[in-house]
Amino acid sequence: MAELANCPHCGAVFVKGIREICQACYKEEEKAFQIVYDFLRVQKNREATLLEIVEATGVEKELIIKFIKENRLRKSQFPKLGYPCDRCGKDIRSGKLCNQCAAELKKDLEQHDKLEQLSEERKNAEKQKVHTYFVMDKYKK
Repeated sequence: MAELANCPHCGAVFVKGIREICQACYKEEEKAFQIVYDFLRVQKNREATLLEIVEATGVEKELIIKFIKENRLRKSQFPKLGYPCDRCGKDIRSGKLCNQCAAELKKDLEQHDKLEQLSEERKNAEKQKVHTYFVMDKYKK
């Protein structure tokens, strides 16, 4: 069901349905996409990098990255087209993290799991040690 929302780009009120932005901003994005696509259709520009496209077209870097992530600009047609890793900024062609950052994150998660396991084992060992009950005879004279 559609709902009213403010456009994240211009702040205008619009009915949020298929798109996350208003119709005016969508038209602006489509114009920007056409500029980028027309630039990349030229044979000599097909191997342009993200920064070269930004410089040549004047379209914002974030918008071009959005086009790449939405597969509107296919990486198979443009071999040097990539976007920065969310963690280190190295150019990647898919996902959010480069292979090195993903491996580091996985290693950190495994280390965290080991520490959690050791902590649980220590708690269980402490519970095993403390099973002594003391009873006081309050009626004892």
